[in-house]
Amino acid sequence: MPLTDTAIRNAKPGPKPIRLRDERGLYLEVAPSGGKWWRFRYLFAGKEKLLSMGTYPDVGLAKARERRDEARKLLADGIDPSQHRKAARAAGTERAANSFEVVAREWYAKMSPRWAASHGDKVIRRLERDLFPWIGARPVAEVTAPELLTVLRRIEGRGTVETAHRALQNCGQVFRYAIATGRAERDPSGDLRGALAPMKHEHFAAVTDAKAIGPLLRKLDGHAGTLVVQSAIRLAPLLFVRPGELRTAEWADIDLDGAEWRYTVTKTRTQHIVPLASQAVAVLRDLHPLTGRGRYVFPGARDHENPMSDAAIRAAMQRLGVPKEVMSVHGWRATARTILDEVLGVRPDLIEHQLAHAVKDPNGRAYNRTAHLPQRREMMQQWADWLDRQRAGAEVIPMRGNVA
Repeated sequence: MPLTDTAIRNAKPGPKPIRLRDERGLYLEVAPSGGKWWRFRYLFAGKEKLLSMGTYPDVGLAKARERRDEARKLLADGIDPSQHRKAARAAGTERAANSFEVVAREWYAKMSPRWAASHGDKVIRRLERDLFPWIGARPVAEVTAPELLTVLRRIEGRGTVETAHRALQNCGQVFRYAIATGRAERDPSGDLRGALAPMKHEHFAAVTDAKAIGPLLRKLDGHAGTLVVQSAIRLAPLLFVRPGELRTAEWADIDLDGAEWRYTVTKTRTQHIVPLASQAVAVLRDLHPLTGRGRYVFPGARDHENPMSDAAIRAAMQRLGVPKEVMSVHGWRATARTILDEVLGVRPDLIEHQLAHAVKDPNGRAYNRTAHLPQRREMMQQWADWLDRQRAGAEVIPMRGNVA
């Protein structure tokens, strides 16, 4: 039975909290101290949640029902009312519930759990630094293309053209989210196609001349620093994974007896398997007594609870006389891709599988990341043996046969 003002006024506290139920999830909780709190109980993503609607008598029955109905409208649009309120508070005011900043923060809260932490940090910093100060308070439905272009030109004027393009992309995502949740009717970012200076795409520096690999490896072998950095430098060419995946590798994901490393690819959030050549297993076994009791294979020099910094390997390579313009840590991926194909004659699809790229089968389906594992094991061992021969100064002999 719905609550009445009379029933609420006459409600007396007891030794335990008392709940006076209204309709559609709304109830009044009377605390033993006599305080009366409005609560809204609801389900979101299969979980039961509570949302405070204020205290009585500051918030009367009619107002509490109005707030409940607003929350139910958000639920109907697939929005968690609690997250919506947090986003509104983060923007500084609940009056601006449909401002660009509130909608953007709400979109970020919804999407960021699927992203790598480093990517999420860049997105929110970009929003907070380059967009919110100028259009954050504007109602998202009222932001115009010329207004948005003015903000993006400010970023472009700093010489950071790529950041301007990424900011435009993020704005488009926010506007489309606003449309989907009924708070805007169109995406003005689409009107700015071609309005920004084009980006210059720069590839990661990589050595792809097979004859130059041996001298490079011998130079890197001269590292006289810590065993942690030394091991990372040795594993980078053997595994040719993304630098962020290498430095955040965890012992729990590595099976030394099975010669396998299984982890989640940060870029696609999918599982990936890296077969470990005998040389890679040897490096890891040598390192295990030092870092094996911790979480990370390569812990930070000062903080062992976190992985090494993203600059550690790069700085060590530069100290060894390998400038970033010549060879980057990420560049080992291009090096392996080129040599495995052009020198060792490995099937391109096997290489792409190992690079965790989106290879598709003839039926158009995304490939299974466990596919061709025996052939990839053979390929990784063949690659490690070839690197050893170059390190020892062996002659580079192109091979025509494919890995079976």
